[in-house]
Amino acid sequence: MLEMSHIKKRFDDLEVLTDISLTVDEGNVLGIIGPSGSGKSTLLRCAVMLEKVDSGEITYLGEKAVWDGQNGRAVYAPKKKLREISRNYGLVFQNFHLFPHYSVLKNVMDAPVHVLGQSKEEAAQSAMELLKKMGLEEKAGAYPYQLSGGQQQRVSIARALAMNPKVLFFDEPTSALDPELTGEILSVIRSLAAEKMTMVIVTHEMSFARDVADHIIFMDGGVIVEQGAPEQVINSPKNQRTMDFLSRFQN
Repeated sequence: MLEMSHIKKRFDDLEVLTDISLTVDEGNVLGIIGPSGSGKSTLLRCAVMLEKVDSGEITYLGEKAVWDGQNGRAVYAPKKKLREISRNYGLVFQNFHLFPHYSVLKNVMDAPVHVLGQSKEEAAQSAMELLKKMGLEEKAGAYPYQLSGGQQQRVSIARALAMNPKVLFFDEPTSALDPELTGEILSVIRSLAAEKMTMVIVTHEMSFARDVADHIIFMDGGVIVEQGAPEQVINSPKNQRTMDFLSRFQN
């Protein structure tokens, strides 16, 4: 579903990503863990084209979005092709990013109407089904400010799913939530994993990552330090840096 090969990214003199390669197979969940500043969120932003890589290749479902040119610098596909490729993925942000002047229903149905060309009736019906799935059908007419943080994040997940993505990215989906609201979001993501939704999740919830992911990557300093099955990486890490990081968490 997704392949990233030899990705490099700098911000001025700081190399944030150093030769990162990963693959995500259909129906699998990739968990990405690591300390703050390790490059996790930058990697996600590069994967969804919110940041441009300096070199490397990004491929979705066999379609190349980015490749290395003759000078070793990244070349991006034409804008039309990138728009087509971008329909394969969705991103759920840390801080919801809902439109404050739109109702919950309009937040979810807006992109399918304007990007996918769905009729308003079709988009509204699909949006209501997703809101019901998220336990929010009674909030369809509410506005974001009237919702709890957990409810807002569930709306943002419904909005991402409304575009029928093949791959769904989560960037620390619980980091902006109070601890008591974290569980409801993790429960939603668990249910998506049970439905074999292909996902890439950056998270600081170690037990959740261990339980829901098929493969774990531990990043530090812009490189992949260790990767493998969740039980191996989180329960029995081999690298000392991974051990040091995980020693701060109770598993």
